[in-house]
Amino acid sequence: MIVTLIVICEVGFWVLLAAGLGLRYLAKMPRTGAAVLLCEPLLEVVLLVVTVLDLRAGADPDWKHGLAAVYIGYTAAFGHYTVRWLDGHARHRLAGGPPPVKPPRFGAARARHEVKLWLRTVAGAGLAAALLQIGVWYVDDPERTASLTSWQGFAGRAVLIHGLIALSYVLWPKKPKGEGERNAPGAADGAGAATDAVRPVEDRAGR
Repeated sequence: MIVTLIVICEVGFWVLLAAGLGLRYLAKMPRTGAAVLLCEPLLEVVLLVVTVLDLRAGADPDWKHGLAAVYIGYTAAFGHYTVRWLDGHARHRLAGGPPPVKPPRFGAARARHEVKLWLRTVAGAGLAAALLQIGVWYVDDPERTASLTSWQGFAGRAVLIHGLIALSYVLWPKKPKGEGERNAPGAADGAGAATDAVRPVEDRAGR
């Protein structure tokens, strides 16, 4: 039942998103559309309540409960970001609004953007780990909660991997195509050598 509910919540997220944006920009009902979009967090609340009730009913904690906690953490961290991103595109395409600002692609700005995304992953993983820990304390049986603690490890690994990706943009900032070649020492030396080779011809022509 938990897995089915997760699928329902995921489908419901996109249905509510489409309905909210449609009401806001196609039906010209911005307040109603905003109200529909504000219902998005209720899906996670429903999933959380059902998961707790399932555990209270005596169900053994397993991968489904861990997946539910991770899903709640992810949607809490990235749900609003996704809605805001799609809202900007809908405003541009359906209501003649300005083009949405694209994320930076190069340099320090790109590095900051990647770090901000990583911080969202940290927040989502932290929430998931906290919910899992509450489940561990509630069941209070290490043998039955091994699945929950393994999902905590999964959340930690997700933070580590995403952190390494973000760090790579900090240590090795991405540059526009061709900029590295223009700034390369060999390219500069080659240009200087070519200039020197031309100078004698110019000098002879000047004489």
